Amino acid sequence: MLKESQDALGHCFEDYLRGKADTHILELDDGRVESISLKVFFSTYKHWRPAERKAIRYVRGRVLDIGCGAGRHALHLQDKGYDVVGIDHSPLAIQVCKERGVKDARLLATTQVDSSLGTFDTFIMFGGNFGLVGSFVGARRLLKRLSRVASDRARILATTLDPYHPAVDPCWREHHERSRQIGRMAGQNRMRVRYLGYATPWFDWLLVSQGEMEQILAGTGWAVKKYIESGAPRYAAVIERV
Repeated sequence: MLKESQDALGHCFEDYLRGKADTHILELDDGRVESISLKVFFSTYKHWRPAERKAIRYVRGRVLDIGCGAGRHALHLQDKGYDVVGIDHSPLAIQVCKERGVKDARLLATTQVDSSLGTFDTFIMFGGNFGLVGSFVGARRLLKRLSRVASDRARILATTLDPYHPAVDPCWREHHERSRQIGRMAGQNRMRVRYLGYATPWFDWLLVSQGEMEQILAGTGWAVKKYIESGAPRYAAVIERV
């Protein structure tokens, strides 16, 4: 779990909720920094990206929201009558989720998902949260872990971004080329989140093309059922057990 001094995003969420913050800083290990709006983390369905709005229709049964953040997806699904468990490794994010009305939000890292949570029919990794896997090996490790708590009809709904898409910002393409040069996947980004005096530890965030997605899934017992395009580098994958 994140220490108080590391919980940059959680502090952002708390301050945004109080009207004290609008943005946070995303810092890449090549020195690049970006100011990112916090509004998206609190957005309602009509303001989600098109791929997310389409992918959410594939939710069924009991849901695990992986990296639930400020709870926007969990709240929407609750309102639709779904049984949703939200997990995040940010203590303040979980606090904000509960304050906003998420009924079951738990302080838990993806590496701690186990049978004590029960069985799920849908796993959502929205907001680009397929990136939480970090690497090719990390993705396959998480898929194996999810299989242990997945029903026979389980599916994963994941959003990501194709790092090779021509619409990707040229600065990001430079970063992806650097990743390749040092022997990493092109979309394997080393970064951290900063806000005021808070900073997360450095972590890997993985972006994958559809071809790379299928390479990751090969032999895991999971396969892509459908891709949902958005006319941009971002897309969603509906992944099912096979």
